[in-house]
Amino acid sequence: MNTTVINIKTDIKVKKAAQKVASDLGLSLSAAINGFLRQLIRDKKIIFTLNEGEPSEYLKECIRKSEEDIKKGRVYSFKNNREAIDFLKDK
Repeated sequence: MNTTVINIKTDIKVKKAAQKVASDLGLSLSAAINGFLRQLIRDKKIIFTLNEGEPSEYLKECIRKSEEDIKKGRVYSFKNNREAIDFLKDK
């Protein structure tokens, strides 16, 4: 098989994290990138996905604080955009 070298610049932390993920999947980073390139050629599109499973600790804390604000009545409701804008102008 004829091969060539592709040089890219990326953050060292990104490279190390990508190597770890690829390794956890039983692949080298080179194999993972080759798989990505083949998929790009085949599908003619690039898809980036995020793990939408478990929310981050930051998001969990924001939700908890929001629920606490709602229980304590620290919320505002508006009938329309104008009411909300007027409220903000008064603050």
